Amino acid sequence: MARPRLNWAAEPWSDSEELECAMVIPETESCATFAFRAPSGAWFDYQPGQFLTLDLPVPGGRVQRTYTISSSPSRPLSISVTVKAQPGSIGGRWMLDKLKPGMRIKAYGPAGQFTSLRHRSPKYLFISAGSGITPMMSMTTWAWDSGEMPDIVFVHAARSPAEIIFRRRLEQFARRVPGLQLRFTVKDEDPFSVWTGYRGRLSQIMLGLMAPDYLEREVFCCGPEPFMQAVREMLVSLGYDMDRYHEESFAAPALEELPVDIPEPAAVSELCFAASGVRVACDGTETVLAVARRAGLNIPSGCNFGLCGTCKVQKIEGEVAMVHNGGISDEEIAAGTILACCARPQGRVTLDL
Repeated sequence: MARPRLNWAAEPWSDSEELECAMVIPETESCATFAFRAPSGAWFDYQPGQFLTLDLPVPGGRVQRTYTISSSPSRPLSISVTVKAQPGSIGGRWMLDKLKPGMRIKAYGPAGQFTSLRHRSPKYLFISAGSGITPMMSMTTWAWDSGEMPDIVFVHAARSPAEIIFRRRLEQFARRVPGLQLRFTVKDEDPFSVWTGYRGRLSQIMLGLMAPDYLEREVFCCGPEPFMQAVREMLVSLGYDMDRYHEESFAAPALEELPVDIPEPAAVSELCFAASGVRVACDGTETVLAVARRAGLNIPSGCNFGLCGTCKVQKIEGEVAMVHNGGISDEEIAAGTILACCARPQGRVTLDL
């Protein structure tokens, strides 16, 4: 009997292949979901809650921007990011105005450790605000598609009911399973519309009403940094075990005076790019990323403070001083991988680039 033909490739997509925009789906007035497919027909393998870094051809030069994946790997024939227009946005504004079906862009990833698959629990509490809802949507879709009854309290804060991204889709999920409990709170009501949900900033009293058993739940939080800081402070004051708290942020972390063991920079360092045949002198205070750019070499980067992991490169020999924010694992470091944005050469360093 002939083997039936599959409608996807045998191997998963890798970031050596560009993504092709397949659909642009309006979500709210200032937000849209961009669904991509692999031109080769490859399928997508990642963990719900991870992110992609997109290389965007904006006017004035290419920029890299990091977006959480809003789709779920349980639906592997496409991959989506959801973009909300932000004040002063360059990459997001270009996507909303210019990115159309059929266009192809370079992407890096998927990457990231913010996923419920790394922290298995019988009960979850998802807390998000604004576009921070995207990883929660990915993890909720994964739970829905798993065929097992989820136990998720999904708390989301938005400016108004009309700005709750994925509202209808989440309500469709919740109407069919009692284990998904939606709890929305808004700052303002929409004119000529009735709102019967919560109103105002998320508070301790409100959280207790939304999820009375919050102490028993694994918490995932994503949103603007002031929002996440307020959630952290709220949970600490309520006696929550913060070892069970996980958050995702692409904003630069607040500067803190921490004792860090960084060796003194070498008086004269040299960065050697083996594949390119380029050698650049430096004094050990510049990052590998800065030295590469000075030499005219392109290393893709996203956050530029050691969080997203986009700028990973392989070190062949030499030592670097590297202080990162979680964008690289201990196993990768042991294997010689470094983050170019926060690694500084200490003496002669050779890279496979």
